[in-house]
Amino acid sequence: MAKVKTAYVCNDCGSDYAKWQGQCSDCGAWNTLSEIRLGPARSTKAASGGGRRSGFAGALAQARVLEEIDLADLPRFSSGAEEFDRVLGGGLVPGSAILVGGNPGAGKSTLLLQTMCHLAKSMEALYVTGEESLQQVAMRAQRLGLPTDKLRLMSETSVEAIIAAAEQYKPKVLVVDSIQVAHSEDISSAPGSVSQVRECAAYLTRFAKQSGTVLFLVGHVTKDGSLAGPKVLEHMIDCSILLEGSHDSRFRTLRGQKNRFGAVNELGVFAMTEQGMREVKNPSAIFLDRSSEPASGSAVMVVWEGTRPLLVEIQALVDDSQLGNPRRVAVGLEQNRLAMLLAVLHRHGGLQLGDQDVFANVVGGVKVLETSADMALLLAIVSSYRDRPLPRDMVIFGEVGLSGEIRPVPSGQERLSEAAKHGFGRAIVPKANAPRSPIKGMQVIAVTRLEEALAAID
Repeated sequence: MAKVKTAYVCNDCGSDYAKWQGQCSDCGAWNTLSEIRLGPARSTKAASGGGRRSGFAGALAQARVLEEIDLADLPRFSSGAEEFDRVLGGGLVPGSAILVGGNPGAGKSTLLLQTMCHLAKSMEALYVTGEESLQQVAMRAQRLGLPTDKLRLMSETSVEAIIAAAEQYKPKVLVVDSIQVAHSEDISSAPGSVSQVRECAAYLTRFAKQSGTVLFLVGHVTKDGSLAGPKVLEHMIDCSILLEGSHDSRFRTLRGQKNRFGAVNELGVFAMTEQGMREVKNPSAIFLDRSSEPASGSAVMVVWEGTRPLLVEIQALVDDSQLGNPRRVAVGLEQNRLAMLLAVLHRHGGLQLGDQDVFANVVGGVKVLETSADMALLLAIVSSYRDRPLPRDMVIFGEVGLSGEIRPVPSGQERLSEAAKHGFGRAIVPKANAPRSPIKGMQVIAVTRLEEALAAID
């Protein structure tokens, strides 16, 4: 009987050690090492000879001269949804591994089931579910009105059985829902553990690379919104996308966090309906669903998400504080940046808000990560403090420096063009982003200092 070996793996970064220690030497985390049992290693004869893995594990790697490698574009193909293709970088790449994460009920399985039913009409596709029965998936497909005559469906959690089925049917697209319930027979730990997730993901990714199969792995997220499992999981795959959305809203945002074949932080917008996930062609329209009456503390900004501009409303509320330490709350924005911008507003705008509670919110659940929202946020705060509504046809964007200067942001011309398409007639922008030729129907106010921006709204 072969001797069972043990190892200690860090739950945060996936590094392994021969014996237990209090701190992980790679990531510096404390008390994150857990013991796992490793199966006996296969002999070279067994790996290259018989057994059910012979067709996959026995393949010999061949090296090629760098000059001989074809530099033609990768043959992408569409997933059937433009918003999905946008986040993926233009479509699906053969041999790529894609990790789709999100909260329970966000719509991960629904989106992938719709995509697989569409792709199955023109190519071989295999959907493997480990969390639901075949009847449950079939009931969802029937409820959504999807074509079910081509897609192959399989209920399995063993990664060896999944690979054996993939070698038999040779699908061009493979979905494993989810990686947390998959397990390998060579590892004695329970499904969902660090070792199981790491080894199963590595095994499936290696199969996808060698066979040219597009692999979708469904992953769960933790309470803080990060993907569950070892960090090494994100390094194995080619693309990591996150499906976000609150339960009280029917809109879902699909954001790219890592992509070897396209832009990072690309954003796709979907709406959850009775017929499943429907892509939103014009996201700016849903984020600009404002009230008919002018309201103080509301401003419209133009943010850049991936490869396109997006018009989003930002709201601010300034109120007398009843606490000794006034609150600074930011939803959809970085809270530390809000505190910094309030200090800039006090120093260079002459507005003291030290005794006021300040709340900031990005409408629609969008998370703004770039600094182009600085000037819009400050002007919305000033509008709420003075109780003076900003013009409804005005858009604002620009970065605010610590010395009160207004810095330019990338793609200023494209942002203004997008605002003009939605009927906005005025814009406050950094001077470096002012258009060289006038934009028809739009008055552009170019500013270089925060004082000039405040004077423009008086």
